[in-house]
Amino acid sequence: MQPVILDQRSGTGTPGTGTPGTGTPGTGVEAGPAGTTRRPGRPRSEQAEQAIIEATLDLFAEQGFEGVCVEAVAARAGVGKATIYRRWPNKEELLLAALGSMKSPFPEPVGNVRDDLVAQMTVMCEDRADPRKARRYALLLGEGQKYPRLMQRYKETVVGPRHDAMREVIRRGIAAGELRADTDVEIALLALTGTVLAKEKAADGSLNGDFAARIVDELLLGLAAR
Repeated sequence: MQPVILDQRSGTGTPGTGTPGTGTPGTGVEAGPAGTTRRPGRPRSEQAEQAIIEATLDLFAEQGFEGVCVEAVAARAGVGKATIYRRWPNKEELLLAALGSMKSPFPEPVGNVRDDLVAQMTVMCEDRADPRKARRYALLLGEGQKYPRLMQRYKETVVGPRHDAMREVIRRGIAAGELRADTDVEIALLALTGTVLAKEKAADGSLNGDFAARIVDELLLGLAAR
């Protein structure tokens, strides 16, 4: 999902004077049009986008793909249909954005193969351990068979980039000599992601950062350069 970029141009008035376009430094209050002030907080457009995403996911969880339509999403999110269409041209794009939001972003890599893989796997584990996300994801898998085009696009636009990020960490580890030169990148990727998928049904609360570290450390026992 592409973030909404807001115009954050600042004015040129004199600080602290109440001149339009300035605001008072150090107060956490920004100036608005004609010298009015805007309290800090989430911009209105970001609030609307989050409300739309949540409404889409709620309708999806309650009624499946068929229950998601722009009119119903707009009514539940408390926005006009035009607000939705300004961001997403059709229902499919809206659903992809909403489904993509179920996955937390990976952190920026730091350059150490173990630390980067543990960070990525921790995000995966925490997402899988979230009951709300887990229920929605299970519904996605169940309903997805009826909508092969949407599922294919989901894999391409949401899952694919995450797998590419993990492949890049593994390849960088090979290039840096941290991993064996003959490491099979695809097998390593499947070993990492498949372990989380296999473990997700456990109800013992063990899908966390410690489990992520165990996965990576066990894999590196076989892949680490010697």
